[in-house]
Amino acid sequence: MKTLVSVLFCAMSFASFAQIDKNNIARHIRILASDSLEGRGTGTAGEKLAAAYIQAQFKKQGILPHGDNKLYAQSFQFKAGVHGEGKEGTAYNVVGYIDNKAANTIIIGAHYDHLGLGKQGSSLDANPVNKIHNGADDNASGTSGVIELARYFQNNKKKEKYNFLFICFSGEELGLYGSKYFTEQPTIDLTKVDYMVNMDMIGRLNAGRELSISGTGTSAAFETLLKNLAKDKFNVKLDSSGTGPSDHTSFYLKNIPVLHFFTGSHNDYHKPGDDVDKINYEGEVDVLNLIIKMIEELDSQPKLAFLQTKSNAMSTARSFKVTMGVMPSYTATVEGLQVDGVTDGRPAQKAGILTGDIIVEIGDRKVKDIEQYMEALGVFEKGQTVPVKVIRDKKEVTVSLTF
Repeated sequence: MKTLVSVLFCAMSFASFAQIDKNNIARHIRILASDSLEGRGTGTAGEKLAAAYIQAQFKKQGILPHGDNKLYAQSFQFKAGVHGEGKEGTAYNVVGYIDNKAANTIIIGAHYDHLGLGKQGSSLDANPVNKIHNGADDNASGTSGVIELARYFQNNKKKEKYNFLFICFSGEELGLYGSKYFTEQPTIDLTKVDYMVNMDMIGRLNAGRELSISGTGTSAAFETLLKNLAKDKFNVKLDSSGTGPSDHTSFYLKNIPVLHFFTGSHNDYHKPGDDVDKINYEGEVDVLNLIIKMIEELDSQPKLAFLQTKSNAMSTARSFKVTMGVMPSYTATVEGLQVDGVTDGRPAQKAGILTGDIIVEIGDRKVKDIEQYMEALGVFEKGQTVPVKVIRDKKEVTVSLTF
């Protein structure tokens, strides 16, 4: 039997021509979602093996390293656990680059971390501890998409008018750690980024061919083009919002147009059952070909203008009668809900809540974390006015908010 290391670095018969290959996708997902990687938990040995595999594929394809110190890896610190009180560790983004000597760059990304052995608190299994959460769909599917798109654009015998930056993020499941770190410590000039494509869970295209694409309102170029390209191929649902619980949010908050491709949730989400035997490989090929066609169509256009959008109603599985219009921080280590962004014209902005505020109480409901924030929203009605307490510059401030 081959060892894991030999599987990771053995020569594989990738197609040498520019065409998305489902066999390549299957190989990537089988390795990344192998039990040997123990669920790719952030900062674990399995995460490091996954990062090494991604780097090896970039190197094999001739993708240039573009992380720290001219290497593929970009390291960052994180703290596990609620409010970041857990053990501190080091994790790694993996960053590759195609240099077309262009003025601007397209970013294609996905997170490669998952829930490891079910100890970090976000598993939906009844008894998750010490069960391997392989995350074949979430998000070995998106990671394999990054690797395949890198191979495609490296071998398509065309020099696009844009450079390409390919990023596989870690720390997403703990709160967008990797993508937020990259946007704060970028290895390219973010003002030169045309747009960012995020693939998070693209491996379960169902029989109805339902595909969700969010971020379509972040550029005027997206919606009509995607409707035309997806027509007769997908039952596509477009969401204008640039925010949501995945890595594109970090780029949207830097005023970069973003798109998030997603084939939908399922009963195995955040459970040990998210395994390779349930992946629709042909469906993922179709999603990647749609992304390619979109990029090729946009190649002739000048750099896209960024548009601000409303907050994302899809950012949580729950639905409420009211919203505040704030973007929660997914990496904050404080008690309360730290605000990473405020949507113009929504209740929070009208009440005077600011980016950086920490919401600690809504009405008579204490808010210690995002879970209590969502529970609080569930008890209020549209038109109701309540006091909201926030911590601002280490001082408690109370504002009056009308839903």
